Amino acid sequence: MLSSTFVFQVGLVAILLERFRALLMLSALYLTFSVILHSWLVNLRLFDTTRFIWTDGLQVMFVLQRTASVLYYYWYKRTSEYLGDPRLYEDSPWLREAYARVRQ
Repeated sequence: MLSSTFVFQVGLVAILLERFRALLMLSALYLTFSVILHSWLVNLRLFDTTRFIWTDGLQVMFVLQRTASVLYYYWYKRTSEYLGDPRLYEDSPWLREAYARVRQ
């Protein structure tokens, strides 16, 4: 959705990256935690399918991944609402000011 904004099409990607930095960092963190958790689970269950294995480290990773997921979905919803702002899809005074600051 970021690429369909007027700000992106004008070439002010840095403004979008600045505004959505938290979401981008949380997305990377959530993806990393999810891959680690699911790889660990598959690895444990692949070698011993007869019993349920739940280690302390796995529980810590589970809590970290679930906490990151709550934060990720909150920021994702907040960003979706922000992307509905019509100022991002048309020329506006704040965009001209931002462009002037970038050019200096």
